Amino acid sequence: MSDVVRWAAFSCVLVPVVLVGYGTSLAGAAGAALGLVAVTGVCRLLLRQSERGTARLVEERGEDRRGRHGRAGAGAHRGGRHAGGSAPGD
Repeated sequence: MSDVVRWAAFSCVLVPVVLVGYGTSLAGAAGAALGLVAVTGVCRLLLRQSERGTARLVEERGEDRRGRHGRAGAGAHRGGRHAGGSAPGD
């Protein structure tokens, strides 16, 4: 179980307890808990589906996460000073 799912489960328990502590009815707190469980379940399902799809695409293309060329090219660093060049006004 990932950390995200653990925190989601913790919040599904904590939120209703806090709501009851602040005077919300048990039915209202239970409704909030059910809503959190539903949202957490859907998010977990979508996350797993996305991870599987990404893994499948990477496998089909035969690429790693860095892309087709495997490393950054010479033009990848932009906005900095160029090695070997002189500063303007020297």
